[in-house]
Amino acid sequence: MAGMRLPKSVAELEALLSEPYPDDVEFGNTIDGDVIILGAGGKMGPTLARRIERSLRLAGSKSTLFAVSTFTDEETAQRLTDAGVRLIRADLLDDEACPARLADLPRCPNVIFMAGMKFGATGRENLTWAKNAYLPGRIAENYKKSRIVVLSTGNVYPLVSSASGGSRETDPPGPVGEYAQSCLGRERIFGYFAERHSTRVCVIRLNYAVEARYGVLLDIAHRVYGGEAVPVGMGHVNVIWQGDANSAIFRALGLAGAPAETLNVTGTETLSVRNLAEELGRRLGREPQLEGAESGTALLSDTSRCRRLLGVPRVPLDWLLDLVADWVIAGRPTYAKPTKFEVRDGKF
Repeated sequence: MAGMRLPKSVAELEALLSEPYPDDVEFGNTIDGDVIILGAGGKMGPTLARRIERSLRLAGSKSTLFAVSTFTDEETAQRLTDAGVRLIRADLLDDEACPARLADLPRCPNVIFMAGMKFGATGRENLTWAKNAYLPGRIAENYKKSRIVVLSTGNVYPLVSSASGGSRETDPPGPVGEYAQSCLGRERIFGYFAERHSTRVCVIRLNYAVEARYGVLLDIAHRVYGGEAVPVGMGHVNVIWQGDANSAIFRALGLAGAPAETLNVTGTETLSVRNLAEELGRRLGREPQLEGAESGTALLSDTSRCRRLLGVPRVPLDWLLDLVADWVIAGRPTYAKPTKFEVRDGKF
C-alpha cells in the first residue's frame, strides 16, 4: 500500500476508502443473506457501505446491502444510490420523524450498528444515553435472530500508562465521563441480548480512525499549519486508516458470537503526539507550537487479538501524514469536527 497515490479530491478520497481488499471480497463470498447498516450517514458509514457493496458484487454475491439513516446530506445519499446501495430513510430513535419505522426495516441476517452520539454530549446527557444505551435495546430486540457488529469506542477503557501497549479486551473497563459510560451501556445491552436470545454479537472498540477530512492527524495538522498550540497532555494516541477500519468492521461479522465478542480496532503503534506534530510540521513547512507536558497516561488500545484474527492494517503512518499535510495545504474540504483527542476528563 506504500505506493498509493495521494487523492486530490473528495471523490478520489472516497473511492480509495471504499476500495475493497482481497480479504473483503473473499469474506463477501461467505455472506449468507442481506446486509443492513444502521446509522450509515455519519463519517464512516458511507464509505463502509460502498466498500461492502463493491465487495459483494466482486464476490458475485446476490445479497442486497441496505443503508439506514436520515440522510440529511443529499449528495452523500446520491453517491450511495449511484453505487448500488439501497437507501432507507429512518430515524432509529424517533419512529415519527421519517417514513420508515424501526419495526418495518428489513430483517437482514447481517447487521452493522453504527448509530450513536459523542460530540455535544456534555449538556445533552439524556439524549446521549438515549442514543447510546436505550436505542441498542430496541435494535437488539428487533434483530435478535441476526448477527450484529456493534460500533463502540476505546473510551470505555481507563487511561493507561503510555508504555503499557494499551488496554486489552480482557481488561476491566473504566469509562471516564458520561459519553464513555453510555458507550459501555451500549455494550452491556447488546451483551444482555446475546445471552438472552443467543444473538451473535461482535463489539468493535475503535480509536481513532483517520482520513483526510477528520481525525487526530488532521486536528494536529490544522493547529500546526495555523500557528496554534498543540496540547500534549494526552501524550500518545493510536490511529488507523479509515479504510483499514472499514475492512475490519465488515469482516468482524464473521467473528460475532454469543456470548458477545469484543475486538479492539486501531493501529499497531503507540504514537507520540509531540512526534506527530513535528512530522506534520516538517511536511507543512511550519514549526509546531507545543502546549503542556505529557502526563504519562493516555487512551490506548492493544490490538494483538485483532491482528491475529483479521491481519495487520495495510496503510502506513508515513502515507497518512503525507495525505493529511497535502490535504491541509491544498485547503480541501473537511468535516470541521475535531476529535477532541486531548480531552482527559471525558467531557465531549
